[in-house]
Amino acid sequence: MATLRQHALMKLQSRERIEPVAPSLKVSDYFGSLVFGLKEMQEALAPTVFKTVSTAIEKGTKIDMSTAEEVATAVKSWALSKGATHYTHWFQPLTGSTAEKHDTFFDALSNMEKFKGSALVQQEPDASSFPSGGIRTTFEARGYTAWDPSSPIFIYDQTLCIPTIFVSYTGEALDFKTPLIRSSEAINNAAVDICQFFDRNVKKVTPSLGVEQEYFVIDRALYATRPDLVMAGRTVYGHNPARGQQLDDHYFGSIAQRVKQFMKDFEIESWKLGIPVSTRHNEVAPGQYEVAPLFEEINKATDHNLLLMDLMDKVAEKHGLKVLFHEKPFAGLNGSGKHNNWSLITDTGVNLFQPSNSARENLQFLCFLVATIKAVHEYADLLRASIASAGNDFRLGANEAPPAIISVFLGSTLTGILDELEKNGNVKIEKGDNMYMKLGITKIPEIILDNTDRNRTSPFAFTGNKFEFRAVGSSANVAGPMTALNVIVADILKNLKKEIDKEIDAGKEKKIAIVDVLRKYIKESRDIRFEGDGYSEEWEKEAHKRGLSNLKSTPFALDTLVAKKTAELYKRHNVLNETELHARHEIRLENYIMRVQIESRVMGDLALNHIIPTAIQYQNKLIKNANGLKGLGLDHRAAIETIEEVSKHIESLKANVSEMIEARKRINKVEDISEKAKLYSTDVKDAFFEKIRYAVDKLELLVDDEFWPLTKYREMLFLK
Repeated sequence: MATLRQHALMKLQSRERIEPVAPSLKVSDYFGSLVFGLKEMQEALAPTVFKTVSTAIEKGTKIDMSTAEEVATAVKSWALSKGATHYTHWFQPLTGSTAEKHDTFFDALSNMEKFKGSALVQQEPDASSFPSGGIRTTFEARGYTAWDPSSPIFIYDQTLCIPTIFVSYTGEALDFKTPLIRSSEAINNAAVDICQFFDRNVKKVTPSLGVEQEYFVIDRALYATRPDLVMAGRTVYGHNPARGQQLDDHYFGSIAQRVKQFMKDFEIESWKLGIPVSTRHNEVAPGQYEVAPLFEEINKATDHNLLLMDLMDKVAEKHGLKVLFHEKPFAGLNGSGKHNNWSLITDTGVNLFQPSNSARENLQFLCFLVATIKAVHEYADLLRASIASAGNDFRLGANEAPPAIISVFLGSTLTGILDELEKNGNVKIEKGDNMYMKLGITKIPEIILDNTDRNRTSPFAFTGNKFEFRAVGSSANVAGPMTALNVIVADILKNLKKEIDKEIDAGKEKKIAIVDVLRKYIKESRDIRFEGDGYSEEWEKEAHKRGLSNLKSTPFALDTLVAKKTAELYKRHNVLNETELHARHEIRLENYIMRVQIESRVMGDLALNHIIPTAIQYQNKLIKNANGLKGLGLDHRAAIETIEEVSKHIESLKANVSEMIEARKRINKVEDISEKAKLYSTDVKDAFFEKIRYAVDKLELLVDDEFWPLTKYREMLFLK
């Protein structure tokens, strides 16, 4: 009788490839065709109404109800012309994914389609049914979604999707979008003040983001045979195949035809939705890939990344494939992250992290570069907390993922420039001297010629005209880490402005005042800069000597969210209040506990109901074989040795699973959620996961391949 695994392998062989069909050969003909953007607004709205809406989008001002009614009428007509039947407020609750409740345009009482301005602007989902960290309870259910005009309305699966924020009845943010928008405003205010030293025309600075999304793709039938993948998103068992990624032949290699068809298909759908995907390629591990878009305003880029993940999953199903966004779906291979490429753009079109041929502009560049380094040094633990998750804990520090120690990589050229700037602190500058030349600032344009190296082991690297936050996990909502980054840089920029003003008020010439404060910041943040191998034991020791944290587990990293320093930071910039921070701390601890519980239960279920019965069945076959050999007077030592080895792993497996279950029962009685999460990390995950996995993976090598119930790594990774 064929096993589920064998049925899945047979099904894979009969898969038919689907050829995606684009509406036109030219992407430009249909890019954004399902988006109600500024162009569509301008065509559909009266000039005065369009001006009100575009001003609200640009400046974040409120849209009044009469304007909302005009927009709703135009949006409804456009949506119906595109075949939409429903509308929804599309928001980002603290689950980490998106949420939506669909309402039909059709009103049966009037026998016509209706859509009011009030429905566009606000809805009322049940706030107690989403994670709230105690802000909302079951009997306090009211919460509101409110339209975010800065992110375009779009049509997805015949549903008009209105990007919205999600707040409680009492006003607290219950989502990722609200604090991201607030943090963008905070960094805008702080960055404009610094830009005013150099260019009085700058009135606005916008954070820009490009998210490189890594992911794995496996056959959907094979996925269905792995309860651990279905329940936990990762394989809790699985012996490494003989061939993994050691040949370095998958990275940038030829894309498997079936996967390429899937990629083409989701790219077409992405372009219709205005998502500017531009790059696709094989990643390092077999079965691993990457998609990258062009840079966009940070709020829009975040929405697009979440929409893209959902879209990829739906399109993959059509092709009989499954996308895995977990940070570490396969042990021993590269994990997946989101490389968040972050920069700051002025309304005059200047990238503040782009070096220039102008010494004056390079001094501005240094202000933002040094302030960012200083921010990472000052708030490294907050950045670590922002990317902490059960999945990312498996990835960080392994197979080219950056370590849990937060550091900044600059490359030799920029490091040399900062060192020289710090060292030349005592250079005497006379009237008429070229200060920029004496301080080495004129040398910065050299890095324009790709004079900045790459360091895959760095969690936070400068890569020419942007910072790349590489430590973010592949399944994460990037709004969390990007909110933290915006806030910490805004905070340091505010301090930088104060200190420069103080020096100027004391009589220093502006340029000298700026340089003197930058020298101070360079010296104070030197310890966070690291150019070497983040995996080395030497770096762990050196980081400890420098006083840098090495928070390897999520529950310990999350303590930073409820620290006084964090509360004061977020309060200063009106991004999150103490209640909102404590809620997030509790939600993420609960999420961690539940994920470790799920993985632990899956491990126990597979071990007790699948692996051990299969091993015993094979053991019985070996015993029969050994007795037969003995009866014939033949040597049966090899069979006996295998039986003993199988028995040893079965006993180890059963004992450890039993102890793990008892540990869960004990920990579940702990009331303090922080202590409970830490115990799940140390006394369940750390104490048992590897030991249990070791026994199962050894049995996989011993048990007859025909008997083994779980689809193997070689099949999932290499069969497409």
